[in-house]
Amino acid sequence: MSLTLGGAFLAVDRLHSSPAAAVEHNAHPVSDEQTQAEVVEQAKRLVAAAGLQNATAGYLLMSCKDRDSPPYQGAVYLNFALPAGAHTDTYFQGIFEHIAATMVARGWHEGTPPNQHAFGKTLSNDGVTAVVYRDDDHPSLGVARLYGQCRDMTDHRSDTTGWVDITDQIR
Repeated sequence: MSLTLGGAFLAVDRLHSSPAAAVEHNAHPVSDEQTQAEVVEQAKRLVAAAGLQNATAGYLLMSCKDRDSPPYQGAVYLNFALPAGAHTDTYFQGIFEHIAATMVARGWHEGTPPNQHAFGKTLSNDGVTAVVYRDDDHPSLGVARLYGQCRDMTDHRSDTTGWVDITDQIR
């Protein structure tokens, strides 16, 4: 009897999908263009709403599963400069509060602070997550990393693409 119940439990357990299955089989896949637009548009909104100065950005299509396999998500790595004459610690503490308040007022949600980044903030909206913090290696720079949803199922394993400069699209 125990053996029968154990076998039934294993059979039923295999019918339930795992979190990994959601990554393997996306019910609503999107194109490469939609993947890029999702994060680039949100990066542009972040720069404009927060008034970030001298912002530069790069875009990359990255695997959500492993290093190369689908599905993929869009990622934006954005840098912005400290205004001339501003004190580094005071500015960055204030700017991250300003960014969070500004973006929350526009429908974003604030999450838990990022690890190892003093004064940093994590925000999300419409499937995009933004992590903003001060660059540890360059104290006069701020960083915003934006990550989209894992919905691009196009196979890019043989692509030679890398980071693409999108600075002109976010200003």
